[in-house]
Amino acid sequence: MVRCGRAVLRKYGNFIDDLRLYVRGGTGGMGYPRLGGEGGRGGDVWFIARERTTLKSIKDRYPQKRFVAGAGANSSVKALKGKKGEDCEVHVPPGISVLCDDGKQIGELNAAGERFLAARGGLGGSLATNFMPCKGQRRIVHLDLKLIADVGLVGFPNAGKSSLLSKISHAKPEIANYAFTTIQPELGKIMYADYKQISVADLPGLIEGAHANKGMGHKFLKHVERTKQLLLVVDISGFQLSVKTQFRTAFETILLLTKELELYKEELLTKPAVLAINKMDLPCAKDNLNELMKQLQNPQDFLLQEEMIPENTLEFKDLIPISTYTGEGIEELKACIRKSIDEEAERENEEYQKKKLLLLQTSEEQMTRS
Repeated sequence: MVRCGRAVLRKYGNFIDDLRLYVRGGTGGMGYPRLGGEGGRGGDVWFIARERTTLKSIKDRYPQKRFVAGAGANSSVKALKGKKGEDCEVHVPPGISVLCDDGKQIGELNAAGERFLAARGGLGGSLATNFMPCKGQRRIVHLDLKLIADVGLVGFPNAGKSSLLSKISHAKPEIANYAFTTIQPELGKIMYADYKQISVADLPGLIEGAHANKGMGHKFLKHVERTKQLLLVVDISGFQLSVKTQFRTAFETILLLTKELELYKEELLTKPAVLAINKMDLPCAKDNLNELMKQLQNPQDFLLQEEMIPENTLEFKDLIPISTYTGEGIEELKACIRKSIDEEAERENEEYQKKKLLLLQTSEEQMTRS
C-alpha cells in the first residue's frame, strides 16, 4: 500500500499543455481611388514549430496572450501598391494541435520548422472593395500539446516509473514513497553505445476512472497518443491508492491499465508494448511473479469482476522483471526497448518502400496507356 498525502494537493506543476490565445491578422491598407492604387494586404499570424520552446515560455513572455500582425501600408502617389503588413510569427513546441474555441482541430505541428497560418491578413483597398481596406481574420485558438516520444511509461502511481526513467536515462525526476510523485510529464533519453538515442516520456500515474477524466486522466492520457510504443510498469506486489480504495494485484493492475487505455482511445492498444514488472527485490516477489505468469497465460481460469476485463487485449512483445532498486533487468529492458524500436522502424520503412513502388508502378501504367 502507498501513502497518499500532501502530493495530491499540489498543482499540476509548471508544465503547461494547453494555452488559449487571441490571434488577429493585420488590417489592409487604404486604396487610392483617384489613381486606382491598391493598399497593402495585412500581415498574417503564423505558428512555427521550434525545438526547445514551451507553452509556458509563450505564456511568460506574452502574458496578454494576444498576437496581432501589422497593418498593410496605404496606397500613395509615391507607392501606388501599398506594402504588405509585417507578419507575426509565434514559435511553438512540436507536438501542437491547433483547435478553434469550439474544440474543432484546424491544424497541427509535429516537427520543427512546420508552419500553420493562424490568422490571415485583410485585403488592401482596391477597386473591388471600393478602395476600402478589409479587416484581418480574428479568432480565439487553443494550443494543445501532446508530447512526442519514442516510448511512453504508463502505470498506476508509485509503480516506479520515475525511478525507472532515472535508471535508463539522464533525467532527474522527483522520486518519493507517496502516490503522486510525478505531477507533470518528464522526458528523458536512453543513450546507447553506438550513439543511438531513444526518447522516453514518464507520464503521471493513472488511477481507475482516468478515461472519464478522473484524477486529471485526460490531461495525462493524451500524452500517450503520440508515443510510438508503450512501456507498462507494474508493481509486482500490487497497488492500493489509499485505505479507502480496493487493493489490486499485479494481474488486476495490468488488466485495469489496459481497460483505461481502451476506454480512452481504443487505437492505443494497437501500439507495440513492453511490460516491465518492477520491485523484484521485495520479499515474495519471485512467488508473485510465478503466479502472475500463470494468470497471464490462462486469464480465463481466474475469476475477475466483469468491469475490469478489457474487450481487447494489449499484446506485449516482451515481459521483463526488473528492480530499479538493485538494477536487476535494467540493461535487458534497455536492449528490449532498442530492439522493439528498431523492428518497428524497419517495418515502417518496408511499408514506405512498398507504397513508393506501388506509386511508381501506377505512374508507369498510366504513362503506357497515354
